[in-house]
This record gives sequence, C-alpha cells and structure tokens, in this order.
Amino acid sequence: MSPGSNLALRLATAGISVPVILGLLFAAPPWAFYLLVLGAALVGVHELFAMTHPNDRLSQGLGVLSSAAASLAVYLRPDDSRSLLAVLVIVPVSGPLLTLARVRPIETAGLRACAMGFAPLFVAVPLTLLAVLRETLGQVGSGAVLLALGLGWFADTGAYFAGRFLGRHKLYEAVSPNKTVEGALGGLAASIFWAVLASQTYLRGTLPIAHTVPLALAAGALGQAGDLGESLLKRSMGVKDSGALVPGHGGVLDRVDAVIVTSVVVFLYAQWAWDGRAGCSLAK
Repeated sequence: MSPGSNLALRLATAGISVPVILGLLFAAPPWAFYLLVLGAALVGVHELFAMTHPNDRLSQGLGVLSSAAASLAVYLRPDDSRSLLAVLVIVPVSGPLLTLARVRPIETAGLRACAMGFAPLFVAVPLTLLAVLRETLGQVGSGAVLLALGLGWFADTGAYFAGRFLGRHKLYEAVSPNKTVEGALGGLAASIFWAVLASQTYLRGTLPIAHTVPLALAAGALGQAGDLGESLLKRSMGVKDSGALVPGHGGVLDRVDAVIVTSVVVFLYAQWAWDGRAGCSLAK
C-alpha cells in the first residue's frame, strides 16, 4: 500500500471512530464508555495472546477472561487498595498456573506463562484507568480522558508526518526500522501542542499552563516508548501488525500502544500533581 493511500485510510478510520469515542465520552453515561474501553482492551489482549499463543484458543480464552476480571476489579473498586493489590498479585501468579492447562510445547512454556501473567497488566488495566478517570473525576473526567488520548494519538500523528517529511536518522532500527529521531521530536512537539490546547480550552481553569510542557514531555516520550515496546513484542514474534481490525493501523493493540502508557501518566498525574482544589484529584 502506498503512503498516500495508507494516509487516506487512516483519515477515514479516524473520521468514523473519533465521533463515536467522543459521543460515548461526553454524552453517554460513564458505564457506556467503560464498555467501549473494555471491548478495546479485550481485543488488544486477544491480539497479544494470538502472537504468544498461536493456534491455542483455550489459552487465548483464559487470558482474555483473566484480563476481563482484572479490568472489572479495577473499574468497580478503584479506591479499594486491597482490590488493586489483589489484582497486582493474583494476575502475575496466575500466569504459570493457567499455562499448566496447555504445557506443550514445553520449549515455549516459559514465554507463554510470562505472557499470561503480563498481558492483563500491560493492556487491560492501563486502558481501564481511562474509564476510572471518566467515572471518578466528575465533570473534569471526560477532559482528562481526552487529554490522555490526545497525548498518545497526537504524538503518533506528529511522529508520522515529521518522520515522513523530515526523517533522516534512525531512532531504534533494531526494533522499528521506520521510526526516526526527527519523527520522535515531531511527536513530542505534537504532544506539547495538545497539552497546551487542552489547558486553554476544554480543561481551562483546571489544568495549569505551567504543568503542560512537563506533562506532555513525560507522556509523549513514554508513549513513544510504549509504541516501541509493542513493536519489540511484534518483531520478536515475527509479526508486522497485531491484527487487521483497524484499517490503516493494523490491530487494536497497534492503535492503543501509546495510549496504554499515556493513560497511566495522566492517571498518576491526577493522583499526585493535579490541583485537588480544582476538583481534579482522585485523592479525596
């Protein structure tokens, strides 16, 4: 596929998906947005297990069920430290135990056991934090989610165009041959633009302008690292895309790899640094 046709396909996909996401985020009740997040998380988890557990539908199903349970526990009891600790302990421990149901081939059992305990915490729980932000931050919640999404997707878009037109120096060729240093810098610039825009528009009066650049740099850089991390997983498995569900992008995991990280960054920012007096802190 030529770069022009791929860009057109990306734009068409965005033209359909973005209004749906915004409608559920701002107009629907919080639980409706959570269903969208849960669906995306489970599809992403399934794509990861399809790479680590090829042709093993039982293990893939067990992994998806484990991810759904972890997501529900985080969403339903986000302020209960015991529930969150249970998720962080039970999910990794369950990896080797669930792998006993499909021990062969023994040569890959260790990899599959680690993936079983890793995938729910890598994909499902971080994406669930978006729904937690939407549910717990009141009127600011939708804006906080949009901030996290934009920090991931604007960085991706900025990196795409900067890399396409200015890219000269490889960023991390062993993991992702097409990514460039110029693209990464363009992604950071786009993240800063989005954070400043958020501070002056839909989060005006709640997101201090002084916080925007540090937050954008942290989220933008770590989000791009999340993209590289997912590329590392695919490259090690000999897979180009995690799936084909999202036209122009590949799979769901390909589309949310940066958002997985930016959602965590914004969640932690809301916990520790956002001004609670403005009604934007989860810590009551």
